[in-house]
Amino acid sequence: MFTNRQRQEERTGKYGTPRLQFLQDLVTQFQNTTNEESKEKIIANLANFAYDPYNYTFLRQLNVLELFLDCLTEPNEKLVEFAIGGICNACADPANAALVTQFGGIPLIIQCLSSPVRNTVNYAVGALYYMCNASNKEEILRPEVIDVIERYAAASAVNVSFSNLAQAFLDKHVSQQQ
Repeated sequence: MFTNRQRQEERTGKYGTPRLQFLQDLVTQFQNTTNEESKEKIIANLANFAYDPYNYTFLRQLNVLELFLDCLTEPNEKLVEFAIGGICNACADPANAALVTQFGGIPLIIQCLSSPVRNTVNYAVGALYYMCNASNKEEILRPEVIDVIERYAAASAVNVSFSNLAQAFLDKHVSQQQ
């Protein structure tokens, strides 16, 4: 559920931790732990906060988008899955999408298209769907990327929702070009 300042104050209560502080604590915990399972849980938690526009400013302020991008280079598939999920959630906002592009995220997201983890691929297609615009379409709409997404769109027998998302990407970004 989306929130606003008033609702957040009501939910937090008089003695609760303000959202910015809570998110800062999560980032600090991530930076201070070496335990892979703890890192996975923290990134998953941050990714869950990335869907709500109320949190976008906090996430930018705390460099969480860069943290997600850093996680995409990790060998831990769960960390990659949760991080690309956070990027997908956050990139519904054009300011977040622009930051991910500015920080060199497009090639990292494109790499996720070849992940063996279905959720990772799904989130990558979703992130590219939100991110693709006039300023970066040449980087995203390369023939090899379109080919992969076309193959996913044709895979409705494997997973209909997965296929539908890939087809929505093609309808919005590729059909316009032709």
